[in-house]
Amino acid sequence: MSATASVAEALSLTRRLLRQDARLAALQAQEIVRAAPGNADAYRLLGQALRATGQDHEAEAAELEAIAASVNDRGLLEAGQALVENRLAVAERILRPHLHDNPFDVAAIRMMAELAGRLGRFKDAENLLRRALELAPAFTAARANLATVLYRQNRPAEAIGVLDSLLGADPDNPAHQNLKAAALGRIGGYEEAIHIYEQVLERMPNQPKVWMSFGHVLKTVGRRDDSIAAYRRAIDLAPSLGEVWWSLANLKTVKLGADEVEAMEAALAGGKVDEEDRYHLHFALGKALEDMEAWERSFAHYGEGNRLRRALIDYDSEDVSDQVRRAEVLFTPAFFEARSGQGCAAPDPIFILGMPRAGSTLIEQILASHPEVEGTMELPDIPMLVRKIGGRTKPGDPNLYPEALAGLTPEELRALGEEYLARTRIQRKTDRPFFIDKMPNNWAHVGLIHLILPKAKIVDARRHPLGCCFSNFKQHFARGQGFTYALDDVGHYYADYVRLMAHFDAVLPGRVHRVIYERMVEDPEREVRVLLDALGLPFDEACLRFYENDRAVRTASSEQVRRPINREGIDQWRPFQPWLGPLEQALGPVLEAYPEAPAAWQKHHS
Repeated sequence: MSATASVAEALSLTRRLLRQDARLAALQAQEIVRAAPGNADAYRLLGQALRATGQDHEAEAAELEAIAASVNDRGLLEAGQALVENRLAVAERILRPHLHDNPFDVAAIRMMAELAGRLGRFKDAENLLRRALELAPAFTAARANLATVLYRQNRPAEAIGVLDSLLGADPDNPAHQNLKAAALGRIGGYEEAIHIYEQVLERMPNQPKVWMSFGHVLKTVGRRDDSIAAYRRAIDLAPSLGEVWWSLANLKTVKLGADEVEAMEAALAGGKVDEEDRYHLHFALGKALEDMEAWERSFAHYGEGNRLRRALIDYDSEDVSDQVRRAEVLFTPAFFEARSGQGCAAPDPIFILGMPRAGSTLIEQILASHPEVEGTMELPDIPMLVRKIGGRTKPGDPNLYPEALAGLTPEELRALGEEYLARTRIQRKTDRPFFIDKMPNNWAHVGLIHLILPKAKIVDARRHPLGCCFSNFKQHFARGQGFTYALDDVGHYYADYVRLMAHFDAVLPGRVHRVIYERMVEDPEREVRVLLDALGLPFDEACLRFYENDRAVRTASSEQVRRPINREGIDQWRPFQPWLGPLEQALGPVLEAYPEAPAAWQKHHS
C-alpha cells in the first residue's frame, strides 16, 4: 500500500475514533501530522480533536497549520489565480468539486465566499465565512472578510463589532482601522472616524486612498478646506487616481482650472490607468470643462464616463417599468381599505423620496433645522425589508415583490414597521420626536411604507425632468443608481417614477406631499410654510436659515446646502440641450406636463 493510501486510511480510522474518544483521536492525529507534515486534512482533524478535548489554544494552532497547508494545494492555487484575474467561472469550476471532496477546508470556503462576494451574493458570502469561522475561529483573514461583507450589506454596526474583535488582537492594523472608520461614517460616528484616519495617516502618511477617505468624512462634517487639502494630498501621491479627482470636482463649490484639466488628460493618456480610474477621470473632466463653459468637450467626457460605467452594470430599465405596472395592479383603494388601521402606529419617520438630484438634500436640511426633526442620511433599511419580503436581490432572481405584500398578516405588517424603527435607531443621535429617511429610491416603495408605517410622513421631491435627469447623468454615484449612466435609462426611470406617484396620488389622495424644486427656489418661505403645515409641524424661523445648520451631510449636495438658496442649478442643463435628444425621447409626455403628471395618467388613476 502506498504512503498516500496509508495516510488516507489513518485519517479515516481517526475520524471514526473521534466519535468515540476525542483524546485518543488527538494522539492519533498528532502521529499522522508527524508522518505527513504537509497534510492539511491531518491538521484539520487534529484541530477538531483538540477542540473536543477543550484544548482550544492548541486547536487554533492546528487549524492555522491546516490553512497554511491547504493554500499550497495546486487546485486552490489555480482558483486563487483565477480570482486575481477575475475569471470567476474558472474559479467556481475548481472550488465546487474541491469543497465537495473537502467540506472542512476553510481556506477553500473563504475563497468561495470571495467568489460569492464578487458576484454580489453577499448573504451567501456571509454564510460561508461564518462556516469557516465555526471550523477555525482563529482564522483572522476570514473574520476580516466577514466584516467587509457585513459592511457591504449595510450592516455597519455588526461590521464594527467584528472589527473591534480583530483590533483587540491587532490594534494597529491599518486595513481594519480604515474599514472601521468607513463603517463609523455609515452610522454617524464621524468624529471617531476622523480620529482613526488621523492616527493611520500619522503612521502611514503616503496612502492616497486613505487620504481620499479622510477627505470624504471631512467633507461630510463641513470641514471644506480640510477636505480639499486631503484630496489634493491624495492627488500629489497618486496623480492618476481618478476617484479622488472626481471627489474634488464633486465638491460643486470647487472649480478645477486649466492646469488640472491638463493633468487629468495626461493621466488618461498615460496608458496605466485602470477602468475605474478612467471613468472617474472622465466625470471629473466633464465637470471641470463645464465650469469652463466648454460645453461640447464637457459633454463628450460625461458621455464617455457614463459609457464606460454603463458597460460594467447589469441594469435593465424594463425591470423598473414592470414593477411599476405590477404595483398599479396591486395597490388599489380596496387593497388599502382592507388593511386600514394595520401596521406600526409610530409617527417618527419622515420619508423624503423621489429622484436623486431633485432637491431632497435641501428639503432634509430645511427640516433638520426644525427643533422637532432629526436629519440622518439615505437609509438602506426600506430596500433591505423589500429584499426580505421577496424582492430581487440580484439579476435573474424571481421577484415576488410587491405581490408578496398581499399575503402579509396584520401582525407581520406591524412587525415590519417595528423592525424598520429598530434598524434605524442606531442613526438617531438626539431625542427629537421625528427623524428623516431621505433614500430617494423609496418612491418605488410608497405602498410598503404606507402599510407598515401608516402614520409616517412622505415627501416627494420633484425637479424639472431635464434638469434633474441631466444632473444624474453627470453625477457618478458610488453605488445603487444604475439607471443614471445612459440618457434613455434615466429618462425612462424618471417617467416610471412620475407614473407610480400619480397612481398613489389617486389611490391615497393627500398621502404624499410634493415639493417642486423650482417653486422652493422662487419663494422659499411660502414653500417651507406649506411643507411644515403638511407635516403637522409649527413654523420655525430656523428652517429658513438652514444653511447655518452644521449637521453632517453625506450627499453630493453637502456643500450647496450650506449656502442660502440660489438659482445656480436650475438651468445648468440648457447649454447641453443639443445632445439631450435621447433623454427627451425617453421622457415622452412627462416633459411637457411638468410639474404635473401627464393628463392621461391622471385620468387613468382617478
